[in-house]
Amino acid sequence: MHRALGPGLLESAYQAALALELEIRGVPFERERFLPVVYRHRALDAHYRIDFLVGGLLVVEIKAVERLQAVHEAQLLTYLRLGGYRLGLLLNFCVPVLRHGIVRRAL
Repeated sequence: MHRALGPGLLESAYQAALALELEIRGVPFERERFLPVVYRHRALDAHYRIDFLVGGLLVVEIKAVERLQAVHEAQLLTYLRLGGYRLGLLLNFCVPVLRHGIVRRAL
């Protein structure tokens, strides 16, 4: 997918392409999974959306930025913690070779 599209597109284009790839391959996933924020056992009037939840276990956060920042990794870790998930991938598509844009994090 990354080889075909290359770097430089908007994040939404990569999200759509990844959703299509997962669908074609028969991989179960949810796109833009709602993630409530709970504080003191109450849902707050605030929520987040995980880009992808793959197989009910893996959080995938998509970026299309020149360089990943610490805040991007913090966002992924927050999603893992809030959702009770253990494994996440941060994919930055704005790189010449995709393997240089992959960050794996586990709780």
